[in-house]
Amino acid sequence: MHTFRRSAALLALSIGSIASLPALAADELHYNQIALRAEVSQEVARDLMIVTLYSEAQDADPAKLAAQITTTMNKALGQARQVKDITLRQGSRNSYPIYDTKGQKITGWRERAELRLESSDFAALSKLTGEMLGDLKMAGMDFAIADPTRKTSEDALLKDAVNAFKARAQLATDALGGKGYKIVNLNLNSNGYPQPYMRAPMMMKAASMDSAPVTPEVEAGTSQVSMTADGSIEVLMQ
Repeated sequence: MHTFRRSAALLALSIGSIASLPALAADELHYNQIALRAEVSQEVARDLMIVTLYSEAQDADPAKLAAQITTTMNKALGQARQVKDITLRQGSRNSYPIYDTKGQKITGWRERAELRLESSDFAALSKLTGEMLGDLKMAGMDFAIADPTRKTSEDALLKDAVNAFKARAQLATDALGGKGYKIVNLNLNSNGYPQPYMRAPMMMKAASMDSAPVTPEVEAGTSQVSMTADGSIEVLMQ
């Protein structure tokens, strides 16, 4: 009986010693480790122009109103399709009732439909927008970074971020008197590209009141984008 208890105690001790090995290995893994962060940024041109136009009207007859809006939007789509390098996206279309002063009886209907135009050719889109303001109204003019430009800038920033991290890692290694370092982990994160920059459409509204189409002057500007490299290194001592 005593022999069994002694054997069980030895077995428990052995299992406990084996279980502690991963913990010891984990402690050794973090020996001489330093957390580092590097960030790089650049100015990227907003090279995509986005214009949102809409048609809005009201009528006592909802069917007549819908036909009127459809005719106006079809004309606008046909006009826009004649211009090269313009991407067309039909936006929301909503219809809702208009009530009397007491809010009990429907006296008419109001409907609104949107058309979104996108292009990297600012001159062509500006000219088209001025021409279409005879039938449509301006909801907004935005500027964003086009997808190909976004990818190119992300690739460049990624390389710069890695190089900046390596430079900082070498600086830390030299400060500690190490003979070298190895990267334990590294995470690269973009700060995300900014939302489209919206330009107030007041100038466009003024242009729509003139009898002749007016081409708006636009200046898209740039956005600053950045990428960070977060990670840790293990310094190899002399």
